[in-house]
Amino acid sequence: MLDCTTWTGAGPGLMDAAIKGALQAKKPVGGFKIGKEAGEWTSSNFHPYLPPDTYFTCRFFSARKHGLVDAVVRNDPSERTAVVALPGGIGTVDEIFEILALIQLERIGSKFPVPFLLLNYDGYYTKLMEFLDVCEQWGTVARGEVDSLWTVCNSNFEALEFLAEFYGISECKRNYDIGKYVNQGTGSYI
Repeated sequence: MLDCTTWTGAGPGLMDAAIKGALQAKKPVGGFKIGKEAGEWTSSNFHPYLPPDTYFTCRFFSARKHGLVDAVVRNDPSERTAVVALPGGIGTVDEIFEILALIQLERIGSKFPVPFLLLNYDGYYTKLMEFLDVCEQWGTVARGEVDSLWTVCNSNFEALEFLAEFYGISECKRNYDIGKYVNQGTGSYI
């Protein structure tokens, strides 16, 4: 929908799902692969199916974060990018807060606003948000400070609708081609 390259950490799980989804949609993809994933060095610095000219293998996690931030910079109003944080581990949480701090301090390097979406699938980030509420109560985070920096979405549909509104994409161009339900038991939309 945004007609931009999908960049991920080029790792397993949801990072891989985002890459495969973009490839299926015939959209450009790229990755910042780290040489050490989840405590083990990868057997090679090669991604199993991405062409070598579409990703970088980084020795240091900080280099990957730098690349991901650079990928969302908007220097022209016609550029449509977004930071979309999927459920992840310590590295994902580190990236979330570093990028939020850069947005807050207006140091992300973008001339135009960059939306930041936190995808709270099945309440994955609920405890993190509760922790931030406690920080507000203690006065270590100003009331509404974090809420002003991100948009929390519980489904892909909700995220796509937010981005369509943010970028003024007309209703007739909002064909997301996604299924209605992921989990029939809870009714959570994808």
